[in-house]
Amino acid sequence: MFYLVKAPWLLKKMYPECIWEIKTEQKNLYLTFDDGPHPVATPFVLDELKKYNARATFFCIGKNVEEHFGIYKKIIEEGHAVGNHTYNHLNGWKVNDKEYLDNIYKAKKIIDSNLFRPPYGKITKFQLKQLKGEKYKLKPIMWTVLSGDFDKDVTGEECYLTVVKNAGQGSVVVFHDSQKALERLRYSLPLVLQYFTEKGFEFKSIPL
Repeated sequence: MFYLVKAPWLLKKMYPECIWEIKTEQKNLYLTFDDGPHPVATPFVLDELKKYNARATFFCIGKNVEEHFGIYKKIIEEGHAVGNHTYNHLNGWKVNDKEYLDNIYKAKKIIDSNLFRPPYGKITKFQLKQLKGEKYKLKPIMWTVLSGDFDKDVTGEECYLTVVKNAGQGSVVVFHDSQKALERLRYSLPLVLQYFTEKGFEFKSIPL
């Protein structure tokens, strides 16, 4: 599976309307979790974050929020931010604009947030323009570093090393609270939290 663990400068230049990292004067790191809520992975993440008084941002799939609404509520009650990740995890390059935008709007009715992350990071300029308009009022969030926890061809240790080698002050890091990522997430997340805490970092939610 091919993907770039660090967002390339060319992509950032092509999509300047998206947020790729957070400008901060502090040693802050921004952990994000895509594709939940999940009945096993999300509670695990919440427990690990609590050990370090860490805050994170969960980009939720609308369908999963409906199925696991209690876990979604717990994310918010424990002080984390949530974001829209479409209702059915749609790829903006593979469906027509109306279907894609309607799917996001359907999720928006359930997920109370102005943050949005496109699944797979795939979205068109036209779709982005609509999301920033009056109907949606969504802030597109991309990432600085992909942990790779979704990739069955890598190990949990490789995910951990990817993050610690590439993330720094203001970085937005992607993990997944999903069944697919769970094995690698269980290994890498506790180590990432420990490593950056010992380096004097604090974990923050992405500002709404």
